[in-house]
Amino acid sequence: MMAETPQETRIIRADAVATGHQLITPGGTAQEVRELSVERDDYGVAALLVATLDDGSSVRMAASSTVSVIASDDQQTGPIDVIPAEDGTPEAVVAHAAAVHPESPLVQELAARLGKGLNIKSGSNLQDVRDLAQLLFVDLVDTDNALKVTELVTQQEFDGNFGRWKWIESCLAIAAYITAENGDTTTSEELAARLRSVDDAETDPLRAKMAATVRQRQMNEPHLYDREILKASETADDASEKEWRQLRLNTLLYLWTHGGSETLSAQELDRQINNELIAIRGLAGASPRE
Repeated sequence: MMAETPQETRIIRADAVATGHQLITPGGTAQEVRELSVERDDYGVAALLVATLDDGSSVRMAASSTVSVIASDDQQTGPIDVIPAEDGTPEAVVAHAAAVHPESPLVQELAARLGKGLNIKSGSNLQDVRDLAQLLFVDLVDTDNALKVTELVTQQEFDGNFGRWKWIESCLAIAAYITAENGDTTTSEELAARLRSVDDAETDPLRAKMAATVRQRQMNEPHLYDREILKASETADDASEKEWRQLRLNTLLYLWTHGGSETLSAQELDRQINNELIAIRGLAGASPRE
C-alpha cells in the first residue's frame, strides 16, 4: 500500500483563523472550523477565540497566540507568474509579498497586476496598492509586508485629486496604525500628520470653512455602517458583512489618525479597531473592492 502524502501545514495567528480552515487541534488531529466566537476581557478587548469544529468539539485560543492549519488544495497551487523585478523597486516589494503568500489567490492577482509596473498617476494602480496592503494587514496578519507595500505610495504629495488621494490616505492610515503597534510612535505620528495635512489643503477661505464644518461632522457623527452590518449578519451574508466591516475599519483608522473625536476617544477607537480586525478575520471569503 502506498503511503499517504503528508499534508502541508502553516502557522498563523489565532485571530487570523477563519471558518473553513483545517485547524490542528491540541490532540494533533485536523478538524474543519465551522464557527468562530469571541470572548472579551473586562475592558471589552478580544481575549479568546472559540472555534467550533466539524466534530462538534471546540478549541479555545488566545487571540494573540499562533496555531497550525492545513493548507487547502487551492493554497498548495503555485502562485501566478509575477514579472521578475530588480531589488529595491516597487515591483520587487510586490513580488516578495506574492512569494510569501502563494496560498492567497487575491495576493497573486494583485501582485500580477502591480508587477507590470506601478503608475502613481493611475487611480486603479493606487487602489491595487491599497488593496494589497489591506489584504496583507487585515486578512493575512502580515504587518511587515503590509507596511512595505504602503511605503510605495505614502511619500506621495497631495496633488489636488481626491479621487487618487483616497487610496494614498488609506495607506497612510494603515501604515500609521501598524507603526504605532510596533512601538514606533515617531514614525506613526509623521504618517498621521501627512494624512491630516490635506485637511487644510483648501486655500479659498469660504470653501475651507465649509470643508472644516463637513469634516467635523464626519468626525463626530461618523457613518460606521451599523445597519448594513447587522442586516448582513442576520442573513448570514458573510461576503457583504466583511465588505461593510472593512468600510467601518477604514473609517475607524481615519478617525484614529486624527486622535479621536468628540464622540469617539482614542482609547475607544483602539478597542473598536481591534474588535473589527478580529471580526473581519473570522469571516470567510474575500470582500468586494470599494
